[in-house]
Amino acid sequence: MQLKKNIKLGNNLNLLLFIYLFTIFLTFKISAEINLDGSNTDIKILDKISSKNESIRLVNNKEYIYKDLAIKSIKCTDSKYDDNPEVKAYIQVRDLTKKDRNNVFVFNGWMFSSSPSIAPFDHPVYDIWLVNCY
Repeated sequence: MQLKKNIKLGNNLNLLLFIYLFTIFLTFKISAEINLDGSNTDIKILDKISSKNESIRLVNNKEYIYKDLAIKSIKCTDSKYDDNPEVKAYIQVRDLTKKDRNNVFVFNGWMFSSSPSIAPFDHPVYDIWLVNCY
């Protein structure tokens, strides 16, 4: 007795496997896109001497001069569709009063809106914290 191979079933299994893998790929791609990259970053600056705070909107990759500070937001993401939304931004801050070229940045790193103490901005006159990203 000669055995026949079921070619139609083999082709259908390959098609089903392709559809399954493609669906998994799309699921990971959509979940990765939930972190929305913004083009603007909102921060608040507190002047510790005068006790006044000011809200500032930064355009990403453009430097903003605030009194003695040069502030630049490189990247900003917002995960507003997550159960625990998190706003994070990569920010660089230079103190313009310091002429020492070895210590250019007062702050250079990620800021988190929900936990500013993870990477605190440490300056004797100013305090900066992240508010929003869009």
